[in-house]
Amino acid sequence: METPKVFESEYRFCLILWEHEPIKSGELVNLCREQLGWKPTTTYTVIKRLSERGVLKNENSIVSALVTKDEVQAAEINEMVEKTFEGSLPAFIAAFTKHQKISEKELDEVQAMIDRYRKGEK
Repeated sequence: METPKVFESEYRFCLILWEHEPIKSGELVNLCREQLGWKPTTTYTVIKRLSERGVLKNENSIVSALVTKDEVQAAEINEMVEKTFEGSLPAFIAAFTKHQKISEKELDEVQAMIDRYRKGEK
């Protein structure tokens, strides 16, 4: 199943949801008012829209996610690499490292990920 697209303001909403789920929609409205400055109607509209797209479910006024933060982030990265770098991970990494300072610790972490991947671990 393909992960549904989550746009920027929806992602900020999802960050709140993932942190507090399952949560009553009224409580979610209050959190969105406090953290995002949204009106209640905006929050209810986003809940409805994301529910229709299969990102979350709202049953008996209890809201919970149907996709994880990791799934949304991975889908976003995949789309960006496809669109911007013609699907080339090396091209993405080259562009990223050209303008970013990477610490020795970060290099070690990335190398450990590569080593695990080569061993068939994820």
